[in-house]
Amino acid sequence: MKMLMRYKKVMIIFGMLVLSRCGYAQDLHFSQFFEAPLLRNPSLAGIFSGDYRVQGVYRDQWNSVTDGYRTGSFNGEYKMPVGSGNDFLTVGLQVLYDKAGTVGLTTSEFLPALNYHKSLSDQKTMYLSLGFMGGLVEKTIDRSKITTNNQFDGNAYNPSLPDGETFPTPNIKYFDGSVGMSFNTSFGDDQKNSMFVGAAYHHFNRPRNSFYQDASELDPKYVFSGGIKLNLDDDSYFTIQADYSKQGTFQETIGGVTYSYKLGDGDPPPYVLSLGTYLRWGDALIPVLKVEMNKLAIGLSYDVNISRLATVSEGRGGVELSISYIGFLERQNSSKYKMLCPHF
Repeated sequence: MKMLMRYKKVMIIFGMLVLSRCGYAQDLHFSQFFEAPLLRNPSLAGIFSGDYRVQGVYRDQWNSVTDGYRTGSFNGEYKMPVGSGNDFLTVGLQVLYDKAGTVGLTTSEFLPALNYHKSLSDQKTMYLSLGFMGGLVEKTIDRSKITTNNQFDGNAYNPSLPDGETFPTPNIKYFDGSVGMSFNTSFGDDQKNSMFVGAAYHHFNRPRNSFYQDASELDPKYVFSGGIKLNLDDDSYFTIQADYSKQGTFQETIGGVTYSYKLGDGDPPPYVLSLGTYLRWGDALIPVLKVEMNKLAIGLSYDVNISRLATVSEGRGGVELSISYIGFLERQNSSKYKMLCPHF
């Protein structure tokens, strides 16, 4: 009886995992969404002060309760000036890996990106950007780890019985595409403040992503993003960011604020310490700590579950670690000397 009750509990939790990933067609996402800009909007590629940027985020969620999610993201961006003005082009790459649940539902994405930034002012930072991202997605499932009601003989589990599932292959591949636009500018005294707004349309080609190879299509996702950076004085500033996403019947709103303090002399300073809190509406409260050391930045966050699953998870959610590196190249047409750089 204990074994049966334990099995039922695992199946309930696993069912919630599957529903959150599949039943509502919800894309993979991060609490530190600002550290995976291409997943938000391909037109956010290149909006940083530098010639190149590489970022990585790792998320571990619900593994204290059952076999939860392990998600990793890597993106790289490289900026190139265009013509004699302040326009520039960003080429990028988004790689994503996710493994979820007892059956090891695995998703791998390899998505090149291209973003053109049109300068709207010769006096300050002001850009309108149009970005595209598209590539290959692969999903796999471990058929040998599937357990269903069909495999129960009375109250006993019998792995020799068929699982009753009819999907022909544990592996599917498809092409996926996204497009987005964004506007960013600086403002205020000495143009030290900055802001951006953007909108993206993901899965515009409506790919089929069913293991049953039926006519099921991936719902398109709409993402609206915004952010503002406000300097308090020469040593500190606030950054406020938020995203709203809608995909089929699923909706998500996440946003928050960080306070940053510069340590040491110089521009940029040798160290910046940031503390913040974000909220995924109806789901999790997310404290964030970030340390910037010249070109390198490391961030750590933790989801405190406040959803209906809080009783089962005991408030435990997911931990995330992010690493970012931004640099300039020693070249004549480096963005350090050539053009106005977005600062956000």
